Formats: sequence, structure tokens, C-alpha cells
Amino acid sequence: QVQLVESGGGLVQPGGSLRLTCAASGRTSSNYAVGWFRQAPGEERAFVSGISGRSGARLYADSVKGRFTISRDYAKNTVSLQMNSLKPEDTAVYYCAASRTLAATVVDYSYWGQGTQVTVSS
Repeated sequence: QVQLVESGGGLVQPGGSLRLTCAASGRTSSNYAVGWFRQAPGEERAFVSGISGRSGARLYADSVKGRFTISRDYAKNTVSLQMNSLKPEDTAVYYCAASRTLAATVVDYSYWGQGTQVTVSS
């Protein structure tokens, strides 16, 4: 069993930055891949970025490449998503999730956090 808790959401102006953090707990949580997804009102949950358990492999959605960076701190058992050059269309609830393998689809992730709201608006 893996438990996930997101933090770091908030209100930011266009062009600004936010850093989301996903804290994981559970006996083998450090071996899991962690993904970030987002869901805007009326839309399906969509993949944003993911990082593997041990190899350090990373995936990014095309819409965030060059603006978002995912990283992992094994000592703290956290995964962070640094979001720069934010746009209004980045507004959504952001979720972190854990999977045994790195993937970009919702169905591949078994464990989910409760989500954190990110609002990009002037």
C-alpha cells in the first residue's frame, strides 16, 4: 500500500512559478514510479509528467515540455513538479499517483493522492 499527499498548489499570475510536492509513504513506495496528472472542470484527467522508481527516466506531456521539471528526493521520499512560465490553461486540480512502472495513462496508476488546486490567473 502506498499513501500519497500533494502540497504546494495555489494562485499564481500568468508567467509565474509554483512547485508541487508529492510525499509518499509505504514500505516499498520508493520503488514505484510517480506520475503527475491534472484535471480541469469538465475535462478528463490528463497526464502531465512522470518519473521512474530507480532509473531516473522521465516523461512529459507535450504541453508542459520545457516549462515543467519533475524530480525525486529518495531521502525524503518525495517527488516534486517545478512549474515555470505558467499559463491560464494550466489551471486544474493536480494529482500525484504511483505505479509499478512508468506510464502516461490513468489506468496504469493504482494509488492516488487527494489533489491540490493550481489556479493561474491575473
